Amino acid sequence: MKRTTILIAEDEKEIADLIALHLQKEGYHCIKVPDGRAAVQAIQSQSIDLAILDIMMPELDGYEVTRQVRVKHNLPIIFLSAKTSDFDKITGLVMGADDYMIKPFNPMELLARVNSQLRRSRKFSQPPAAHQAPVLESGGLVISPDRHTVTLYGKAIDLTPKEFDILYLLASHSKQVFSAESIFQRVWGEAYYESGNTVMVHIRTLRRKLGEDQNKDRFIRTIWGVGYTFNE
Repeated sequence: MKRTTILIAEDEKEIADLIALHLQKEGYHCIKVPDGRAAVQAIQSQSIDLAILDIMMPELDGYEVTRQVRVKHNLPIIFLSAKTSDFDKITGLVMGADDYMIKPFNPMELLARVNSQLRRSRKFSQPPAAHQAPVLESGGLVISPDRHTVTLYGKAIDLTPKEFDILYLLASHSKQVFSAESIFQRVWGEAYYESGNTVMVHIRTLRRKLGEDQNKDRFIRTIWGVGYTFNE
């Protein structure tokens, strides 16, 4: 049986060792690297199931590592950072991370988040079943949940996992209006903790990628004071 491999990219050896200790107790195989360039090389050359990235690393920071990795890889990414502002958290999530933890952190909480992200990743990687969610099509937009791809008039749209999940949620319930709280709870799978800005920034980025700068609210419509819905 294949071992679950987790990459720990952290230049502070004590922190990397602490994380590895707790993950290894759970049976995970850990690979530790001290800088961003080594992190990219590890992900491109080995089978990595999840990456834990420090944002401020030598060579390449966590943002750049994520940007390069997301070109071909869809593995879950958890950021670690001493930066505590909402802006920093939102930036990390918009860059393509699936979760963001602030240093100092509780190792048991990190372990719980690793387990949660892996469960979610495995659910998406399962082969299509008889009840597989349907491909959605609207106005030239095609959303394929089994392949986790989006195209607009045949052109691939590069979305982060969270952007894809938000779009599919809205498109698969086109007559329903979702509040920012509801979107966060469904997509992130966590309790809502004043993260309306996180959802708002993801919606804004999603609209830009769908070309809505020129054609406002073509696919995603804001219901002021309520939330968001999908235009059929």
